[in-house]
Amino acid sequence: MAGLTTTDAVAVAEFRSALRRFLRRSERIARQSGLTPQRYLLLLMVKGAPEGREQSTVTELADRLQLAQSTVTELVSRAEDAGLIAREQSQSDARVAYLRLTPEGERRLDLAFTALATERTQLREAIDVLDGSIIG
Repeated sequence: MAGLTTTDAVAVAEFRSALRRFLRRSERIARQSGLTPQRYLLLLMVKGAPEGREQSTVTELADRLQLAQSTVTELVSRAEDAGLIAREQSQSDARVAYLRLTPEGERRLDLAFTALATERTQLREAIDVLDGSIIG
C-alpha cells in the first residue's frame, strides 16, 4: 500500500487552499449581499432542496448543514424575523412546517449566488486538478 507522496500532498494542499479561499470569499460576498454566511447557506439549502422542491424542514436542514436541530431552529427563526424565510404548515402533518424563501430571501440569495460565479469556477478547476493528480 502506497503512502502519502509529495505529489499527493501538494495536490491536496493546493485544493484545501482553494477551498478556504472559496469559503472566505463566499462569506465576504454573502455579507455584501446583506446576509450572514450562515443565512446564505440556509437560503441556499432551502432553495436547493432535493428534487427541486425549493422547500425544506428544520430536520432536513439540520442534516444537510450538519448542525444541531436547535441551532438550525434558531437560525431559521432569525431568518424568518428578517423576512427571508416563511413557514408553511404541512397539509398532511400538522407537526411539520415547510420553509420557503420569501421574495426578499430569493433576491438576496440570487445576488450572492450570482456574485460567486467566478469562485465556483475556480473551485471546480481546483477539483479537476486534484482529481487529475490523485486519481490520474
